[in-house]
Amino acid sequence: MSLRMQILEAIDQNARFSTKELAIMLGQDEAAVAEEIIKMEEEKVICGYTTLIDWDKTELSQVIAMIEVKVTPQRGQGFDKIAERIYQFEEVDAVYLMSGSFDLTVMLRGKSLKSVAQFVSDKLSPLESVLSTATHFVLKKYKEHGVTLVNDNKDERMLVTP
Repeated sequence: MSLRMQILEAIDQNARFSTKELAIMLGQDEAAVAEEIIKMEEEKVICGYTTLIDWDKTELSQVIAMIEVKVTPQRGQGFDKIAERIYQFEEVDAVYLMSGSFDLTVMLRGKSLKSVAQFVSDKLSPLESVLSTATHFVLKKYKEHGVTLVNDNKDERMLVTP
């Protein structure tokens, strides 16, 4: 496996690794690792570094919505132009082109169900190419980015029988 792929797999699991730690883990020269990371950042292979936070364990109240969007693709630009228009809204976390019964999935965070509904009715639905939307709200997260978010509070009491 190439150095590039080794670095990507390592930082995909933990973006906090220093170049020194990566070099030791991968058995490589620190300068070579640092150079490869810089190249990947310049090439936009590495687009940013994020932290996985279980927001349900904080005082922040928010809702996460996944919105199915059917659109009319624009001549010569397909779905790209409408996707670009949608991902420019600050509320939007992600936009994906989908196969199946709808075209785009829009993921966003809002302060309340009402704020998400208002985004859909005031900003998303009125867009010229949008034919229809269906909004789904995340009720509970069990696993995200490969990390289990639920506590394993197993009942360890012994069964007592007469």
